[in-house]
Amino acid sequence: MTNTTKELSSHAIAALLESRLTYPLGEQLPAPGHGIEVASGVYWVRLPLPFALNHINVWLLRDEIDGVQGWTIVDCCIDKPETRALWEQVFVNVLQGLPVLRVIVTHMHPDHIGLAHWLCERFGVRMWISGTDFTVARLASQAPSSFGGSPAAAFFALHGWVDVESQNKLKDRSSYFASLVPTVPNSHRRMMDGDSFMIGKRRWQCISGYGHAPEHIALYSESDDGDASKAILLGGDMMLPRISTNVSVYDNEPEANALQLFLDSIDKFKSCDTQTLTLPSHGKPFVGVHERVQQLHTHHQDRLAEVLEACQIKACSAYDVLPVMFKRPLDLHQTTFAMGEIVAHLHYLWFKGQLKRSLGTDKIYRFRAV
Repeated sequence: MTNTTKELSSHAIAALLESRLTYPLGEQLPAPGHGIEVASGVYWVRLPLPFALNHINVWLLRDEIDGVQGWTIVDCCIDKPETRALWEQVFVNVLQGLPVLRVIVTHMHPDHIGLAHWLCERFGVRMWISGTDFTVARLASQAPSSFGGSPAAAFFALHGWVDVESQNKLKDRSSYFASLVPTVPNSHRRMMDGDSFMIGKRRWQCISGYGHAPEHIALYSESDDGDASKAILLGGDMMLPRISTNVSVYDNEPEANALQLFLDSIDKFKSCDTQTLTLPSHGKPFVGVHERVQQLHTHHQDRLAEVLEACQIKACSAYDVLPVMFKRPLDLHQTTFAMGEIVAHLHYLWFKGQLKRSLGTDKIYRFRAV
């Protein structure tokens, strides 16, 4: 990392990197309950989220299945009354009186799968998702403690987050996933890496991704008329233009090498055409997927250098590294993501043999540079 980069704030760095991408729609955003056609038969709808990441993009694609004209929905948002109300407006303003024919979910995180059950039941259609994410989502929505609660608190304690107030709050989050995803459809159509299928006039190919979710599926279409400049990537959370995808290790797979999986996964997007229009789950549609892949590699290499430097000074727990990687104040929700990210970076270096892990008498893992 250069001295100039070190002096820039995280927001300034994000703005600088973002400026190297091209945004065909400029600052235009869909109005609530409405859509913007970003390519022939492909509509962008933006729905609010009650988090720091305050929105999700969902995509509606004109389709035909078994001779029936209609729409495919890609991703759904969380299950909240206000979200359902906005979807009702979308049905009126975008669907042109045609039915939804299928619901595609890129991965099992609440903002993507939360309303899949409602949409599938309302239109009597199938959910398409990877088999792994279907199974994990089903388990998480039914489990008494999932993505929170005592298991998460115990995991974070192993990595140094031990203050009593935070531990109690973490234990109280046992129903977090189910509060946003009360149920998941009983059946699914499995999507796997390399699968291809038609949506309307376009053929789409599944690209699996790991490190962010168990088995994320992005969709790539070269074009609908042989013009490579019209290629489209539905990138989900694996390819975002401004923020870096959350790559974390959590209690359900406590010794994962999530960052290695993520970096290997995004390299698959190098096979996309350079002029591909990328439709991300958060942020604005952009052109520059190859540039963005390189930016993400550079970003994580910079973070890894910071972590390694800290662990050369002393043996560090993940909680010790928190102020190194995250300079701004974080609430509890944000800290869970930050801690997961830090463990992912520590594990990357640990798997590479650059760090050695030890368990102290206080039952906290610490990592020291080899």
